[in-house]
Amino acid sequence: MTKSTYQPPYTITPEILNRVAAISEAVGRLTVLTDQARALRLRRINRIRTIHGSLAVEGNTLSEAQITAILEGKRVVAPPREVQEVKNALAAYDRFETWKPEAEKDLLEAHLILMSGLTDEAGTYRQSGVGVMAGRQVIHMAPPADRVPRLMADLFGWLAATDAHPLIASSAFHYEFEFIHPFSDGNGRMGRLWQSLILAHWNPLFADIPVESLIFEHQAEYYQVLQESTRQTDSAPFIAFMLRMILDTVTAHTPQVAPQVTPQVGELLAAIQGEMSREALQAALSLSDRKSFRERYLKTALADGLIEMTIPDKPNSRLQKYRLTDKGRQWLTKHGDE
Repeated sequence: MTKSTYQPPYTITPEILNRVAAISEAVGRLTVLTDQARALRLRRINRIRTIHGSLAVEGNTLSEAQITAILEGKRVVAPPREVQEVKNALAAYDRFETWKPEAEKDLLEAHLILMSGLTDEAGTYRQSGVGVMAGRQVIHMAPPADRVPRLMADLFGWLAATDAHPLIASSAFHYEFEFIHPFSDGNGRMGRLWQSLILAHWNPLFADIPVESLIFEHQAEYYQVLQESTRQTDSAPFIAFMLRMILDTVTAHTPQVAPQVTPQVGELLAAIQGEMSREALQAALSLSDRKSFRERYLKTALADGLIEMTIPDKPNSRLQKYRLTDKGRQWLTKHGDE
């Protein structure tokens, strides 16, 4: 077999180089600071957040709590397809560490597990044309089905041979994978899974860092940079976006110098169970003065990034709730309150 000379088109911009350097530095700090006990506690939380983020991008409505319940074998009242998607994703992540990024057969096996019971073509490349939709608008017409095997062989040949930094190579692979759109369904979650796999082979920490949840929070931009990269015939916009998502995620997981947490904020962090409304939190702390609670507890914890709103774009929503951030969880873990 002749060696593949395929090279995905992308430009290494200063922005991309700077982000690679920043991520490498942050990952180095995280590797040093991650003790085994905390890593095991965070692994389960992050695996659930990863699955929630990846499936939510595809329209799955199940919450992290429901995914946790499925993981624990409990019955969840939800659309059967969405429950199946979660079960498949959990099964796929159980096999995650056995797959090799450059092995095409492993990608097909991962798709078989991820899409089992969801499509008749699970584990095989598509046999017909496909377009990528954003609502009712076609934003990308994928290459013809008969070209998919050759394009995927070229892409895997490049991945096996490239000397590009894994942060860049994984992002370029992700973009090219979405451009080829090799499957009839499940391309988004497969592309994100395979980028995580490439990164995890560079540094095992990436098996447990939920980049997926950040992509979900920036979903519109994710599709926008895919489109822009296609328009430019250069995946640099997508690579830069993915590196920003990775940097933000790694930074959020890197323990900072322990914040000077006031006793009031410490009490608040210890009181939060999952997602709670202001009223529920105030009641849990037995506080009657709403203004004092807001100023001395809530606003301070929000400003320090220890808690976050569930509806950040509508701060005054009557449905607003609050939950711990990774930084808040780390503070609690360090202070023995979990």
